[in-house]
Amino acid sequence: MSGKGAPSLDLPGTSDVRVAVVASQWHDVVMDGLVSGAVRALDGLGARYDIVRVPGAFELPIVAKACATTGGYDAVVALGVVIRGGTPHFEYVCDAATEGLSRVALDTGVPVGFGLLTCDTEAQALARAGLPDSAEDKGREAVEAAISVLLTLRGLAPRGSVGFAS
Repeated sequence: MSGKGAPSLDLPGTSDVRVAVVASQWHDVVMDGLVSGAVRALDGLGARYDIVRVPGAFELPIVAKACATTGGYDAVVALGVVIRGGTPHFEYVCDAATEGLSRVALDTGVPVGFGLLTCDTEAQALARAGLPDSAEDKGREAVEAAISVLLTLRGLAPRGSVGFAS
């Protein structure tokens, strides 16, 4: 399992940060864990946030883009899970959602925390969901990544610069 070598991030000064958590609704046990992990991380950082639900992983990019461009958010955290089945559907959805979320970040300059689990089995997803018996908490990690990138971008450009959250 991954998770070894994960960075320890120092995230000071996040009380002025506003985050949209865009979360799919498929696989409710896994998603409840991912959203709870994100909320715990955001509460611990003192950041303000809204949770926006979408039907599935394929819908994450368009709502993430709307949050990044019109929602007044400093960062977006995208949470979802796709579990491999017996058809190519898995590859199409994973590729489209991943490419779409990358485009949102690059096109808008708003950091997007990638919390989309792409797993072969439900057991793998549960192990990453941030549940009490899980080995990893990908909801928390996605929040930390998005906030870390936001703080990095703020340090690179004057506040209010085009393409960077202020």
